[in-house]
This record gives sequence, C-alpha cells and structure tokens, in this order.
Amino acid sequence: MIAKVITGKSFGGCVRYLLEREQSAVLDSLGVRDYGINAIIADLNAQRKMRPQLGNAVGHTVLSWSNEDREKLTVQKMAEHAREYMEKMGIKDTQYLTVLHTDKKHPHLHIVYNRVDNNGDTIGNYNHWHKSRKVCREMTERYAYHLGKGKAQVNRQALRGNDRLRYGIHDALKSILAKATSWKQVETMLARQGIGIHYKYRSGTNEVQGISFEKDGVKFKGSTIDRKFSYIGIDRQLKQNLRLEMQLDNTPRKSTLAEQIREVLDTHKGEHHHNASHGAGLLDILFNPVYIAPEPEPMGDAEKRRRKRKEQEAEQSRGISR
Repeated sequence: MIAKVITGKSFGGCVRYLLEREQSAVLDSLGVRDYGINAIIADLNAQRKMRPQLGNAVGHTVLSWSNEDREKLTVQKMAEHAREYMEKMGIKDTQYLTVLHTDKKHPHLHIVYNRVDNNGDTIGNYNHWHKSRKVCREMTERYAYHLGKGKAQVNRQALRGNDRLRYGIHDALKSILAKATSWKQVETMLARQGIGIHYKYRSGTNEVQGISFEKDGVKFKGSTIDRKFSYIGIDRQLKQNLRLEMQLDNTPRKSTLAEQIREVLDTHKGEHHHNASHGAGLLDILFNPVYIAPEPEPMGDAEKRRRKRKEQEAEQSRGISR
C-alpha cells in the first residue's frame, strides 16, 4: 500500500476529474451531498469560504495496492483503509469523498478532502509526504499486504508532475553519489542536469542544517526524495567515498603483463647474448627470470697430468734462462 499526496486549488477540477468517467464510483463520503458532481463541488467550496486566504484548500490522496493484493481486498475494506489512513494522518472533522477507480491494473482509490475543517481551521500538511509513507508502511505490514521493493521498481515513464521531477532528482543523486567525493563535485554534476542545491543554515552561523534540491522551479527537501539524501546522509556518503579513494591511491598498483615483460627484459639485457648462444629465447627468460651461470665441469685425470707437465716444462725453461 502506497499513497500519493497532492494539494490543489480547485475542487471543481479535482471532483470532475474523479467522477466524470465510467470506471469510477463513490465509496464513502462525509459532509457533502454525494449524489451529484455539482452538489459535491458546491458543498466543498462553501466550507472553504471560512478561510478564504487559504489558496491550496484541496487535499487529494491516491491510495494504491499491489495487484498481488487484489484477492485480499473488497470495496468495503478499501473504504475502511481510507478512513484509517485519514485518521492516522490527522485528516478529521472535515468534508471528504472517497472514489474508487478501476481504470488501472492495480487496485486504487482517491480521497478528496477539505483542508478547511468544520471549525474553519486549516488541516496542516507539513512533512505530509514523509508521514504518509510511515503510515502506509505500518498498514501494509499489519494487514500483510504486498511490500514493494523500493524506488527501483517504480515505472518512471508512468510518472507525471512533481513525482516525475522527484524521481528524476533521486536517480541523478544515486548515480552521482556512487563516485563523488566532495560537495563541489555534487553541485557541478547536478547543475549539468538542471538541478540546483539550496542549503539551510543555522541562524546566524555557517553551519548547514538541511538541504533542498530544485528542478524546473520545484523544490524538494533531501529527506523527502529519500531518507539517505538528507544533508547528513549525503555528507556521510561523500566522506566514505573519499576514504575509499585514498585507500586505493595508497595501494601498490599491480604491474600489467607488458610492464612485467619489460622489467624482465631490462634485468637480462646484459645476459641476452650469452643466453641466445645457448638457444635461450624470450620464453626461457620469462620462465627462468634469474640467470644462474653454469658450474664448470670437473677436470679428468688426463687433463690434470697435462697441466702438471706444462707447469714442469715452464719451471725448467725459467731455470735455463737464468
């Protein structure tokens, strides 16, 4: 179970989009006359007038389940899950309309609610996306629904609007942080993709507290893109990349085969002619890199007698000359 959280300005546009199609049906409602599109729009607009300064009075959430959960779901269960979701999100004491759509393969419904509650107060939406993700996770686990495998499984081509921008930033950061070692590198590589960085500083200091990313005029906090893309998370990853790079720089580089061959040839440069005279080639040198001079063959008895005789003749010759 996942939720797509949206805010808007026009109840008319939102309600017509949801109900002016054959594959839609109202599952649940409160505080509106749900028997006609115009009546629903009129009721929602009447209540929003209690706080006319609130521009984005339209609350709109899409709740979706995996197609693997289809057999576990009924229309009644989906309506109950929608009410539980709103309660956990703090959407209460206000008008709402729950609409089922059957135009997709996966089960999903839409919740439209008035951000101006029955008392004229505003229903806040601060950090709504992050809170919604926690609520969906908890409900998915409690009801044993299919748990998705993360952002890698999201169909990018099907995304629209801010979701498309957010996932675009997510994918860019994921690629960049696999190799970047400094914030300057991150800024430069993001800029090439049309993505800007905004730092949030502690009041009166240069200490960075948070970070946001901007694309096509829309800003997203780092943590709303992904928890690991908060300022602290990115800074930690950059330091880890830098340590790894330094370790690799200090690791002795393994010689290539060509370098090993050149080294062997240089070592045996002075010995090459001697080895060649004995039929030694390059392979002999490579497999026997250290040259060892052959030991002289031992002299036989005849050779010893010949040398001794020459020494005696030399002695006699020296005696005559004296």
